[in-house]
Amino acid sequence: MGYFQTPWHIVLLLGIALLLFGGKRLPEIGRSLGSGMREFKDAVTGHSPDPPAELPPAEPPAAPSEHDPTV
Repeated sequence: MGYFQTPWHIVLLLGIALLLFGGKRLPEIGRSLGSGMREFKDAVTGHSPDPPAELPPAEPPAAPSEHDPTV
């Protein structure tokens, strides 16, 4: 039997990760791992990452109304 013919070790590791971190956290962990690997690759190859897109200006807070009990 070859090493890659039965991928049960991968299934077992994914099952353990699912039990440890839960279904909600796994996509978040995958995204952070992917962005970390991308940053590492960019640092090793000397590429600078794209600058972050500019955010639109923040809207000014609404003026309190005369019926607002928090004032």
